[in-house]
Amino acid sequence: MIYFMFATGIENSYPTIQGGRVRMDEMEKCRHYDFWKKDFELVQELGIGYLRYGPPIHRTWLGPDRYDWSFADETYAELRRRDLTPITDLCHFGVPDWIGNFQNPDFPEQFARYAREFARRYPWVQLYTPVNEMYVCALFSAKYGWWNEQLTTDAGFVTALKHIVRANVLAMRSILEVRADAIFIQSESSEYFHAENPAAIRPAEIMNEVRFLSLDLNYGHRVSSEMYEYLLDNGMTREEYHFFLDENLKHHCIMGNDYYVTNEHLVHPDGRTEAAGEIYGYSVITNQYYVRYGLPVMHTETNLAQGAAGDEAARWLRKEWANVLRVRNDGLPIVGFTWYSLTDQVDWDSALRENRGTVNPLGLYDLERNLRPVGQAYKDLITQWRDVLPTQSVVLSLPIFAPSQQQEPVLRGVEDSARERERRFRTAPSNTNASKGEGE
Repeated sequence: MIYFMFATGIENSYPTIQGGRVRMDEMEKCRHYDFWKKDFELVQELGIGYLRYGPPIHRTWLGPDRYDWSFADETYAELRRRDLTPITDLCHFGVPDWIGNFQNPDFPEQFARYAREFARRYPWVQLYTPVNEMYVCALFSAKYGWWNEQLTTDAGFVTALKHIVRANVLAMRSILEVRADAIFIQSESSEYFHAENPAAIRPAEIMNEVRFLSLDLNYGHRVSSEMYEYLLDNGMTREEYHFFLDENLKHHCIMGNDYYVTNEHLVHPDGRTEAAGEIYGYSVITNQYYVRYGLPVMHTETNLAQGAAGDEAARWLRKEWANVLRVRNDGLPIVGFTWYSLTDQVDWDSALRENRGTVNPLGLYDLERNLRPVGQAYKDLITQWRDVLPTQSVVLSLPIFAPSQQQEPVLRGVEDSARERERRFRTAPSNTNASKGEGE
């Protein structure tokens, strides 16, 4: 059993730009393919036991039921040897060339097959984020026109969103068929839209409903009547909507909230937005998401550039940690914190829209694998708080086991119990399809 997960991640975004001609592979840009063994060693040097990580989908998933597991075999064997617990990220902002993009209706079912094969090959893996930041992925790919299909329409956005979330749900179902006690940590961007003035209240209200759509669909939460009309007006069918209501796997999930200083937006009366900076902060916005879904919470991403003075990132770490403690002391079951990512990133200053090779000093280590001040600060934080948290405020223990414990007989009992809980959940009257409706 675990009580709190201190985590980091290996940045593994891989969207395409320039009409699909350029793949923005962050593992390549950050030289993880060259230094993966060193990177895992650095994770342990910081005292971190949990790593957001996943194989590059475009190099691994070669076609329908065709896979190259060579890199994943090496890296996951090393993670297991080191007893590092991966939170496996199977799709991070992109798909293989043969899929095309997120407008492809074949993507969800094909991705579920990929997820099932991964789970079969690495049955000791328990924690998953099948699709990372579903809302952001659909928004940047099909509404802002930045990545992948590069569309700028509501219809494109809704199509991408329904395919992405369906893929996530089907992947969860496929993984559970292999690993009954799998736990899914969503890792979704937590957003808020502030009205600039009274004339901007209406567009801000709409945006503050749209921000929830990915998790509403994923968790089988009925959307408002206005959002229901928006979805149907832009290509979702009633049958597709009911799929999400009926395939409710919420009880297997932890709600991961990502928060950056760019997550709050100022809305103008004409619907334009600009960065608002930190106004509410992580604790206030996370409370909004918790009230809506009532799930255990994990802070799954944050970072800030080191800055000219060299201490801006460390100060942001302290601020985010204070927000985590505030959430915990407010009585919410928060189970983890993540600085993302382990190393500096490349080209995120343009949101991966420009292939310039610009190094962004956001990591716990730089790209030469030298420790940054924020890395030392995070190491100190973990040392100081690791043994204190289980005795403070709300304590939620999770049936999560390190790789070295995955063969213990007790684990088989946990899986059997998970299967029985699922059977009871599925047969309970309150969870039958008859209780489901359309938009509220």
